[in-house]
Amino acid sequence: MTITDQWKRLSPAALNFWIQTFSLIAIFFEGYDQGVMGGVNSSPDYVTTVNIGTADGRVTDVTKQGGIVSIYYLGAIFGCFAGGWVADRVGRINGTLVGAIFALIGGALQAATQSAAFILGARVVTGIGTGALTAIIPVYANYLGIAIAYWLDFGLSFVPGANGLAGYSSIRWRFLLAFQCLPAILLVAGIKFLPDSPRYLISAGYTEQAREVLDHVRAGSTEDVDREFAEMALASKDVHKSSPIEFARILVGRSTSRAPNLARRAWLCLFLQIMASYTAITAVTAYAPILLSAAGYSQIKQNGLAGGLSTVGIVGTIISAWVVDRFGRRRCLMWGAGGMVVVNVIAGALYEASRRQPSKASSIAPAAVLMLFLFNLIYASTWGTVAFLIPTEIFPSELRAQGNGFGVTGWAIGVGTTTLANPSLFAHIENRAYFLFAGLNLLWIVVVYLFYPETKDRSLEAINILFTPRSPFTWAAERAWHEHHNGDILADEAQHEVRSVCETHEKKHCEETAQAASAA
Repeated sequence: MTITDQWKRLSPAALNFWIQTFSLIAIFFEGYDQGVMGGVNSSPDYVTTVNIGTADGRVTDVTKQGGIVSIYYLGAIFGCFAGGWVADRVGRINGTLVGAIFALIGGALQAATQSAAFILGARVVTGIGTGALTAIIPVYANYLGIAIAYWLDFGLSFVPGANGLAGYSSIRWRFLLAFQCLPAILLVAGIKFLPDSPRYLISAGYTEQAREVLDHVRAGSTEDVDREFAEMALASKDVHKSSPIEFARILVGRSTSRAPNLARRAWLCLFLQIMASYTAITAVTAYAPILLSAAGYSQIKQNGLAGGLSTVGIVGTIISAWVVDRFGRRRCLMWGAGGMVVVNVIAGALYEASRRQPSKASSIAPAAVLMLFLFNLIYASTWGTVAFLIPTEIFPSELRAQGNGFGVTGWAIGVGTTTLANPSLFAHIENRAYFLFAGLNLLWIVVVYLFYPETKDRSLEAINILFTPRSPFTWAAERAWHEHHNGDILADEAQHEVRSVCETHEKKHCEETAQAASAA
């Protein structure tokens, strides 16, 4: 038995466990690399190594600081296209392997940084790997990685440097960057033990293997597996392999796919992730120590609170597993945005009060930090999950990789631009940035209400029905859904077959009647 067949030895429960475990490792890597720069930026030795500030760790070149953080997402945009292209041609498992290798090389290069130019190149390589992994393995939550990055920084901040002062050691930031190689190594070492996606196997013509994997993973009723396999097989007839050209054609509405209104879906995926980034989440995650410094906390407290902030995000992710499927995607997005409006306004007002009354800053700071914790909890339990979920749901199965690619591209654009702008934004308008983010969250409620249809309890293969109307508004999508057997694609297909048989039978009957009349 070869390495690629080892999964057959596992029970369905064990196989599902390992599939989820390796997905979690990929999620961890993306989250860790997103959060690690918060701790790295607060390390004095790093600040002087890349020449963005003074020996005491004070950053003076905020534009350069933001550029080093954000260039990673430029690599991620390229990586998501490349990852989708590779996965469609050699499978999800091999695509994940390639992405993990890039991530491993990039992480090692970042840890060996000698200058700003050095880390800029290293972060592009890491971004390519992360973009590929994120395009192939949908990332529903990444707070575990972010939390571990901040807690590691908290522990390493006690390591003394050459001057004898805690937190000044190069080990602090180099170990942080090197640690991200661990999940990449685990992916490279173990991913080939898992079976490939049944959807990919069907599209590649390996139907028997696809059915074998599906039977093994589901271990449910034969009727349910039969139906799922039938939907996959039906959708695979029109599979389009992802490529930059196909992405561009979809965006401008020139795709050759028969699926309706793909361009609208693509822009919805792009803007959903961009909106998610502009809720203020990147300010809270990537620059948490800086925000906590503005609240007046010491460096040790900053690092500890930053770790706690991301740990709250894990709690929010656990909550999301319950609320997203219970209340639906639309409600979670609108309720989440509403909650973040309130939290941003209160946080901005508290910081404003501490600026106007410095003598009371120490007493106001805990309430301001509480708002950051509440923000992370609300975001993680709503937008943090749904923004990654919808792009995998609103595209038809044959174009699912492209749909996820548009989501990843929007994520990279949104996070990349906000991490570039955040240092300058907070340096110039300070706490008033929270009022800006509050206004944006208010706008996102309206956008979601108007344009994002509900996908809860609607199969991937049947989702096309929501996008059959020309109107982009959600009420048109819902009307179409209810007019087509509540989205039952197999029922529609069956009715089409029945109509075809009836039409053929009627035509044959007419011909026989005509022949009989002619003979008479």
